[in-house]
Amino acid sequence: MRNIKIVVQYDGTRYSGWQSQEHDENTIQGKLTAVLSRLLGEKIELAGSGRTDAGVHALGQVANFKTRSQMPCGELLEKLNHYLPEDIGVISAEEVDGRFHSRLNAVRKTYSYHIWNSPVHNVFDRRYTWAIDQPLDVPAMRRAAAELTGIHDYKAFSSIKRGKKSTVRTIEAIEIEQTGADITLSFTGNGFLYHMVRILTGTLVEVGLHRKTPEDMAMILESLDREQAGVMAPGQGLFLVRVEY
Repeated sequence: MRNIKIVVQYDGTRYSGWQSQEHDENTIQGKLTAVLSRLLGEKIELAGSGRTDAGVHALGQVANFKTRSQMPCGELLEKLNHYLPEDIGVISAEEVDGRFHSRLNAVRKTYSYHIWNSPVHNVFDRRYTWAIDQPLDVPAMRRAAAELTGIHDYKAFSSIKRGKKSTVRTIEAIEIEQTGADITLSFTGNGFLYHMVRILTGTLVEVGLHRKTPEDMAMILESLDREQAGVMAPGQGLFLVRVEY
């Protein structure tokens, strides 16, 4: 059996997220699996580096699958991009070690979140940004972001209800860049909990609107209480940028 690694980009606007779901075939994983199974003439089980929610996009999602087919990776790449919908593209395809797993072997992920901070509508990028018309205090957001980096229990910043798995993660960096009305938040860490990046973003926006302070971040982390953190940012501004191994 060959083990094939693919890197995928997609516009998640019209999909129900990455992961295939019962009674809902409109997922990125579902579309890729269906095309791969037809091309290779066998049932394919596709593993992704992680889930992305409905409406969330990716510049560098990583996935892998096992196959008996001897189709060269170059030919597979060409055929995938021919048969996939225009909002899903495969950047690369390569054969990797049989033990490689896109999720279990990932050591670092980077997400970006895009905000349009202006009362004037961003007509052309409205599907890829969170439009906020009130001015944001970006320096305050940066101070809050510094309080949220490091090794912490991020349970307060997750939609996880219950579970035995650890909610401790390491966030190496949260960077906030502003160019005019365009504000981009970048999150790099060893892993992220369910809805974690979107809740972190929503909390930082509340700091930017002076509804919370940078000093509140330590209290929110220590509370382990989702109710203490901010709103969850909408999905359309979030991008999975890259996965590292």
